[in-house]
This record gives sequence, C-alpha cells and structure tokens, in this order.
Amino acid sequence: MLLGEAIFIPDEVPRRGQLALWGDGDDDVLELVFACSWHGVRKRTVRAGFLTVDQALPVLLTAPSAGPDLGGRRRRSFEVWSAAAIAGVGLVARGRLTPTVTVSGLDAWRIGPLDEADLRWLDQLADSFPAAAHALPIPGSRPMRVHSPQWLVRQFWDAIADTLVRTGAAARTVGAPAFATIEPNPVPHLTGWLPSTVDLPRAGARLGLRIEAVPAVHRLAHQQADDFDDEGLPPADPDPRQDLDPSQDPDPYRHLALDQDLDPDEEVPPTTASGLAFRIVLQLRSLADPSLIVDASELWYRPERVVAGFGASADVDLLVALRRAAQLWPALGPLLEQSRPCELDLTDAALAELLGPAAEELSDAGVELLWPAELAGTGLGLRAVVVPAPGQVTEAGFGLQALLSFQWQLTLDGQVLDADEIALLAEARRPLVRLRGRWVTVDPALLERLRRPPRTRMATAEALGAVLAGTAEIDGQQVEVVAGALLTELADRLAVLSENPPDLTAPPGLSATLRPYQERGVAWLAGMCDLGLGVCLADDMGLGKTLQVIALHLHRRHHKAGPTLVVCPASVLGSWARELARFAPDVPVRRYYGGDRHLQAITPDEVVLVTYGVVLRDAEQLAAIGWGLMVADEAQQAKNPHSTTARRLRAIPAAARIALTGTPVENRLMDLWAILDWTTPGLLGPMEAFTRGTAVPIERHRDPDVTAALARRVRPFLMRRRKTDPGIAPELPPKTQTDLIVPLTAEQVTLYEAVVRETLAALAGTEGFERAGLVFKLITALKQICNHPEQYLKQRGTVAGRSGKLSAFDELTELILAAGESVLVFSQYKQMATLLQQHLHAQGIPSLFLHGGTPVARREAMVAQFQAGQVPVFLLSLRAGGTGLTLTRATHVIHYDRWWNPAVEDQATDRAYRIGQDRPVQVHRMIAEGTLEDRIATLLETKRDLADAVIGSGEAWIGELSDAELADLVTLRSAP
Repeated sequence: MLLGEAIFIPDEVPRRGQLALWGDGDDDVLELVFACSWHGVRKRTVRAGFLTVDQALPVLLTAPSAGPDLGGRRRRSFEVWSAAAIAGVGLVARGRLTPTVTVSGLDAWRIGPLDEADLRWLDQLADSFPAAAHALPIPGSRPMRVHSPQWLVRQFWDAIADTLVRTGAAARTVGAPAFATIEPNPVPHLTGWLPSTVDLPRAGARLGLRIEAVPAVHRLAHQQADDFDDEGLPPADPDPRQDLDPSQDPDPYRHLALDQDLDPDEEVPPTTASGLAFRIVLQLRSLADPSLIVDASELWYRPERVVAGFGASADVDLLVALRRAAQLWPALGPLLEQSRPCELDLTDAALAELLGPAAEELSDAGVELLWPAELAGTGLGLRAVVVPAPGQVTEAGFGLQALLSFQWQLTLDGQVLDADEIALLAEARRPLVRLRGRWVTVDPALLERLRRPPRTRMATAEALGAVLAGTAEIDGQQVEVVAGALLTELADRLAVLSENPPDLTAPPGLSATLRPYQERGVAWLAGMCDLGLGVCLADDMGLGKTLQVIALHLHRRHHKAGPTLVVCPASVLGSWARELARFAPDVPVRRYYGGDRHLQAITPDEVVLVTYGVVLRDAEQLAAIGWGLMVADEAQQAKNPHSTTARRLRAIPAAARIALTGTPVENRLMDLWAILDWTTPGLLGPMEAFTRGTAVPIERHRDPDVTAALARRVRPFLMRRRKTDPGIAPELPPKTQTDLIVPLTAEQVTLYEAVVRETLAALAGTEGFERAGLVFKLITALKQICNHPEQYLKQRGTVAGRSGKLSAFDELTELILAAGESVLVFSQYKQMATLLQQHLHAQGIPSLFLHGGTPVARREAMVAQFQAGQVPVFLLSLRAGGTGLTLTRATHVIHYDRWWNPAVEDQATDRAYRIGQDRPVQVHRMIAEGTLEDRIATLLETKRDLADAVIGSGEAWIGELSDAELADLVTLRSAP
C-alpha cells in the first residue's frame, strides 16, 4: 500500500470505521472528490486498501512522520491522519470518554468533552489538511460537497475511543455487555438518559472541586440535612448561594464569607483551629463559557439557565468526570454512592492526600481544584542565617577559611516565626493550621529538618557566595541563605567595591598614566586584596591587564605587602619583563626560568616571573616563599581542576590571588569554577554540587533563575570590561569581520564524501568511547580536507590548485601585501601552517611561524621583527600565538581554520586589535562552502552574543548527536 495518501471512512457504529490507504496496487476502489481546473469539482475512483481502526493505529502511530508538530508546510494526507491518531490516543489516555447512543439505539463511546485547548488544536490540525485527506463526498449533496476536516477527525477520534475501550477484559470486569463487548449492543432503554451521537454538545463541562473551611457544627447540620435528602425531600437548610446568578455576581462563591462564624479577614486564634472542618463542594464550569460556574446542588434541580448554559448532558459530564476522579483519588468514592452527589466532608487524612500528589493527578485528569485564597501557597520555608562560629572571630575579624555556623529559622511568607508559633505547628495533628490569619500547610518533613538541621558549618568563602546568591545547596536541597551582622557588613563592602570602588591615587614609581577604567580596576583589585579575597580580572585582551597588575604591585609595595609571583605561559614571559621595565623601572624583576634559576635573597618588593611548566617542577620551592600576591596570567591554562598544573598552583600559598584571562568561560562553566576556586577557594561550593546545581541547569536547560543567582555570586569577584563598552577604548579604530565562503575543489569533494560515507557506516551499532573516537576522527578528517588535501593525505605533492581555501588565501594575501600592509594568519594545525609557510616561500614571500615548540627567546625576536615591519606575514598556531602577544603592526587577521569557540577566536584577533592599534583591522574567516564548517559557522553566530553567558563551546557536543543528526551536520550540501 502507498502510505502517502489516506482518508478515514466513518460508520454509524464508530469502531466500524475504516482508514483507506489509496494509491496504485490495491484491489478495492474508493470514490473521492477532487477539484479540476478545467472540469470543476469531479468524482474520481481510486484504488485503495482498507484497515480497521485497530489495524490502522499501529501503522499510524509508528510512522516516521508521526507527530503533532504540524509546522508551516502543507502535509501529505497520511501525515495529518498520523498526527490525528496520536492526538486521539492521547485524549483516550486523558479519560476524555463519553458513553452515547447511536441513531439506531446502539451503544457507542465517543471522545468528549473537549476543552478549548483541544478545540484549538483540532482547528490547527484541520488547517494543515490537504484536499486529499478529506475528499470524502457527502452523500446526496447538491452541489457536490465534501466533509470538513474537523468533522472527519472527530469521527476518527470517536472510532479510536470506541475501539480502545472495548476489550474482553472490560466485558468480564463490567459483567454486562453494554459499552464493553466488541459487538454492538442495543441500549434503547438508555436513549432518554444518554445523549445521542448527533446532539452531544461541542464542548461540555469541567468538574471542579471547591475546598471550603466550615465550623464543625456546620458539618453536623449538613449531615442531618443529607439524611433528609436521601429520602427525596428538599434540603432542610438550603444553600444561601442557590439564588445567586453566577453570570451576574463576579465572585458568587466567597467560600468563607458566607459562613456566619468565620470572617476571612478576621484574625482567628490558633486554638480555634480544632473547631473547623473542611469539605469539598462539586461544581461544573462550562467549557464553552468558562465564566459560567454552577454548583452540583443546582444541577440536580435542572433550572432552566443550567440546561441552557451546560446542555442536556451536564449530569453525564459530572458523573463521568467524578468516576474518573474517584479512580485517581479514592476519597471521592462516597460521592458515587449518593443519588445526587453535591459535597463531601473531608477527613484529615483525605485532606493531607489532597495537599500532596493527589492534587497534581486530579489536575492532569482535567479536574479543577479551587482552594481558599489563603491557601494559594503554603508560605512556609526554612532558611539559614550565617553567623561566625564560636572562637572564629578575633580582633582582626575572620578569614576565608574560618567556619561559620547556620542558625536555622522557620519563615512564613519571609517573616520569621516565633517559638510559640513553631510549637503550634509542631504539635499540630492535622495537615492545616490557622496561623497569622491564614491557613498554613504543615509539612512534617520541614519541621523535622528544623529539629535536626542537615548541616551546621560552612567556610567563610562558601557562605559568602551563598549569601550573595541568596541560596545554597545544603545536603542536596536548595535552601535560602541570609547573612548575619558580620557577613552582611562584608557583603556590603563587596557591593561598594564592585559597583563604585573608592578613588586610588597613582602609586609611587608608576611610569604611566592610567586610563579611567584602569584606575577603577586597580582600586577594585587593591580593595579586594586588602580584604584577603582573590579575584579574576577578565578584561578584553589589549585593555591593559598587565599594567593594572603592575600598578597594584606598586600600591602593595608601598604598604609592604610582600613579593609578587606572576605565573604565565612561556610565550609572554618576555612581555611581562618588558612591561615591568617600562612601567615600573625601579622594581626588581627575576625570571625564575632556565637551568640557573633560584629563589635566593628575594626582596619584599620583588616580582618573580615563572612559567606554568616550571610551576609543575618547582611547586615545592615556590611554596616556601611568603608571597604577598600571586598572579596567574592566561589563567584558562589551568582550567582543568584535576590537572597537575591546577593542583600545583593551589599548593602555593599567597596572601591574595589574581587570575587574568580574557575568557573566564572558554568551553564550559567548570572553567569558571576552576578559576574562582583557585582565587577564592570555596566561593562556588564543592565541584560536585556546582556541577549538579548550577552548571547542568544553565548549560543544558538555560535556567534563568540559576543563571541570575550565579551572576550575583560571581559579580563582586570578577571584573569584565570589553573594548566596545562605552568609555573604555573610544580611540580604537573600527574592526570589520568578513566570512570568506570558498568552494571545494573536485579532489576535496571526493575525499570529503568518501570519509563521511565510510565513517557513518562504521558508526552504526557503536556506542560509548568507541563511537566518540570515531566521531572525533571524522571531524578532524573533514576539517583537514577543507584546509588542503595534502594535510589529510599526509603525502607530499603539488600544493597549488588543490584547495579552495588556499586559492582564496593567495588572492587575499596578494591584495594585502600589494597595499603594503601586514597580516596575521591563524591555524589550529601546525602541519597546515607549515604548509602555508612553504607555499609562501615558494612565491618569494617572507613569513614567520610561531608555534608551541618555539623557544622563548626566539618568540621575542620574532615579535620584534614583525612589529618592526621586517616581515609582512606572521603565521601562528592558535594555541601558542592566540594569547599574550602584541602584534599591532598587523591590519589584517586571517583565520584559515576555526576553533569553533567565539571567545578563543576573538582572543586571537586581539593580538592585532588592542590598545596601541591606530588603524582599522579587517578579520577574514575562511569557511568551506556546504561543509561541516559552513553549518558550524551559522551556529557560532547564534552563540557569539552569548559567549559571556555560560554557553559551552568547542566540539564535545558533536559527539552527543544521534547518527541521523550527525549525518545531517556533516553531509556535503550543494551550493544554492
């Protein structure tokens, strides 16, 4: 059968309807109606195959295109009927079932009642129906007409309901054939009670349970009145609301105001709580007019306005919904035993169930719960007040590692409860207690946590971070945290330093004029270090982080704070030495590097420069010095907290620590945790708790509340300024970024498609590390092919004419050099940069190449040579040359291949676009058209604006794609 076209053929008995799959190759025929441009509307006979509903459902529900997302395009008829089947089964699962009587007096189940959301979805589905999906002629119609999509879908849904409900088990359980057996059952005796299939209202009514608080004496009176009602007599004490018209009274059921002994605005002493009881009142809300509400007590007397507003089947709607609700919450069972169910007194146990999961289950089933306004939320909460533990405070205050204690408090709407109120809650024997003029839900687990607090101590740094965020994860639960007096004072000082640090005069010995933003940075650094708190200075590259640290050292030297240790990559060791000699010429500087390094006779005002590699070997010797300040430049190099480098850095003590980086979140939030946990240990809590409670909600779910809490916590400890911020670097010239979309050569296309085809075949059935390894190998191979076939094949041969990128590179460099300008060329592959250098040399173009294996002295000479204009092309590996260098001679930057991380890419560009640059900078990013690079470039543009908002980058996410998603990402697309 052809699964592209389908139509439903209804029957008077819904379950006898059939799904027709029509097209070539079927034996049976079907007459449909189609529009023809030259003959108008005409009938047409097509070949078709017919399926019963129970045969059709597995086909429709397992179809690849099945799904309720109808999108914007027109669908084939099979697709829309597949979506209709999913919706119909969902309605049955939600209990949207109504027993009806057919025109011939047979039993039939129908879908209903439908609420407004269901009807809107039905209209949306109908709008997507192609003509072929409802081309069923209406018999005898003149002129010829077809059934509407809405009508056919409703008939199909009824057929699904009438099929799924009827099983052999159902017949045995019920004990009667009606509405249970598969064969039709005559039920003429029910015709006057159940609605017919043709007059069932479009939208019925929704059952509501209104919870009311009443005096216990009122409950007794009600029970007596119910005894008379069971004998068929009118109620002895009619409800005073009976004569109210809900359409006229905006709030006709003011539950507490109508009780003579209870005023909702009056303060009721807690001791009177035992004199109150709770009951449930049944009510119906019209789905056609949601403002129309009526109590079940009025329904049984069928006043004229109730029938007009709810239809003749209102009682059926109520009874069916009540039976469905009682299956979910058995406490409603006694209502089904009443001849005219109206209301039910609640036991304390039933009330406790309703305050728990029963409420959610009823709501999911379409039953509306209406609580007293005073129970809109429990309002009870537990919070921790952070105060210094005994013996932890001295005349000098308390340090970051001092232990602070939690004083646990119980609050109601943020207000602390006193001991008597807590005792009242603790002694309560029922789930609700009247407190401070409102009903309060008593949570035994909350009271138990108050009696036995989960944790009572926390280090100062972690407690400070919790206070700033407002919450903390304590023993696996989020708890509100507030500060005691001493910690409040510290938090206030941090806020002042962060927003408006006090003016700081230029320190003696500084041979430079600080810009206003640099003055603010030095004042902030000085204030935080004076408090013994570490920080991260995350200014954009080129804004003078080094100068600000030099000024800070001079400020601390004036106050005799001790020597400074600067840890940096080998590529910038010389830059630090030159900057110190230029801006602080009288400060002694020692390079702790090379074979003759030593730490003898260090002076209190000295600056010691050391590389990360030396720290790995000499951490013990460095830890023996009493450092007044320790600085980690390009701190993202120690972003892995489990690495040996990170552990050795932590082993070196210092009075204050500063991390310098332009990318505090390079790939994921754990980068930020690692940096701040080195500068201020404990600030973001334990790594496991941070991952579970912060990183996962932000990176996977983009949780705005968690993101805001993290921002509040880190803001005082991290200063981030960009070149584009107002007033930061107004003198910088403009920067232009251009994507060069280049085609692949025939050789590249052949290699690319072969690698994709072979790897996708190899991926089938793999998982875990094996699959991740294959995906990584695939991505690497495709990027190399996009660069140049020789890089992938690793076979020496002709270079020119084989790569679209290389051809574009030749054209671009020719224009740049003809204009007498200089260019930086970045690649993440040393092999590719070497190939480019050889290619340039063959053309007589001089170039330099800096990579991870270039010695420090050679690096400095290369930078000086380029800055002097002696060489026009500087090739750099992205990792070795993307940080710490000042190369303002360049007015062009070429990214031959991309790292797929906007922050890293911008940092590399900032080698040229930084303070000191006085000419416009043009950035050229090369992208192979139709390839993986092309689609990743589109994704990067959506991430670039969020690079500072904790978004993971890099390539790790590609390994998490399914086989189909991966194939879509890497398959070569033809040019539009």
